Amino acid sequence: MLMGLMEANGFHCTHDSDNPQGEIVVINTCGFINDAKEESINTILQFVQAKNEGRIEQLYVMGCLAERYLSDLESEIPEVDGWYGKFNYCQLLVDLKKREESCEQFPSRVPLAGMAAAKSSQFTFNYSLRKLTTPRHYAYIKISEGCDRHCAYCAIPLITGRHQSRPMEDILNEVRDLVKKGTVEFQIIAQELTYYGIDLDGKQHIAELVSRMADIEGVKWIRLHYAYPTHFPWDLLTVIRERKNVCNYLDIALQHISNHMLSRMKRYVTKEETYELVSRIRREVPDIHLRTTLMVGFPGETDEDFEELITFTKWARFERMGAFSYSSEEGTYSGDNYQDDVPEEVKQARLDKLMRIQQRISAELEAEKIGKTLETVIDRQEGDWYVGRTEYCSPDVDPEVLIPANEHLEIGHFYDVRITDAEEFDLYGTTKKREKRT
Repeated sequence: MLMGLMEANGFHCTHDSDNPQGEIVVINTCGFINDAKEESINTILQFVQAKNEGRIEQLYVMGCLAERYLSDLESEIPEVDGWYGKFNYCQLLVDLKKREESCEQFPSRVPLAGMAAAKSSQFTFNYSLRKLTTPRHYAYIKISEGCDRHCAYCAIPLITGRHQSRPMEDILNEVRDLVKKGTVEFQIIAQELTYYGIDLDGKQHIAELVSRMADIEGVKWIRLHYAYPTHFPWDLLTVIRERKNVCNYLDIALQHISNHMLSRMKRYVTKEETYELVSRIRREVPDIHLRTTLMVGFPGETDEDFEELITFTKWARFERMGAFSYSSEEGTYSGDNYQDDVPEEVKQARLDKLMRIQQRISAELEAEKIGKTLETVIDRQEGDWYVGRTEYCSPDVDPEVLIPANEHLEIGHFYDVRITDAEEFDLYGTTKKREKRT
């Protein structure tokens, strides 16, 4: 949105350049876990050096890291020209225009293009100004901000505040606008997808939202990210199963399985409920691919807790799984109340073991696709290969389909691809005599 607003007001923007040529650099940051914070800080320092060397003129930082640590960052990195949090990014454009003109002249100008709509709410904005940084054929749609769950380890509520759903018509209109511009695939995201609508009228409306989105002509694929296991909305499974353009895919972070850990994590779900949840999802949507996230090394995790997690992972056979080791975050319940008592070498050993098991599971599940014909969207060409994805694969995080570039395929188009080989995290295939689906 900020890039769109800037371009509407005379700036030219490029995205994520390793060798920036512009005069102004704006860094959007993450402040969630240690690795993300470290990456954000390193990126800022990289561009501070570029500014000191005269390769850029102005440097601005925005996003979650700045929202969470504003006062510390301002004093520790004074070379940054301005800091903006997660919700006041529009002010950056105002300040940039002020630098172009005298402060006396600025208030008398015609209002900046798009600013009235953008400033009214972080969830109600002129979506037609949005600039995609993904390939044109897919986009991310954020349906809510914030989270009311308050898991013991999580800093998201500290950064984003309470859950706030976007108005449904606003979301649907954004999808319609993107369809007109050629987008056909939509990744639906939120900090907590299944909570959508609770703050509006006390009811979960995620199934209704996805169903209405699926009714929009031109929407080819809808993929759902970041569901929560507690009070799961069962009607959502009906929508996934019955609507052809809703992918058989669900991203649902489970974190752990032992009741000891789930209680300490303040997840408000039990081991028994989690087993039944996974079983019911697979019963009601037999072809579904589940993505989850698991955590090792949470304070108080015993060898017995970890073995329960291993047993669960082998039983669940998640098609997609990510894992990470616990890092203490100041301000969270666990950061303030628990001792980080699992040694780092133990955390790493547990993480390595868990991922080795998942690697074998993934290899077996991907191998089962050999000989099948799967509808595949082409994302890009890399050397001698076209790189695509099936409905079971979200961009950047999931396996891809590699197709020899011995005939011309069109980026953003769908093809029937026969899978000929598989690795742990990638598939290989060939198109079936130009069977293209647009």
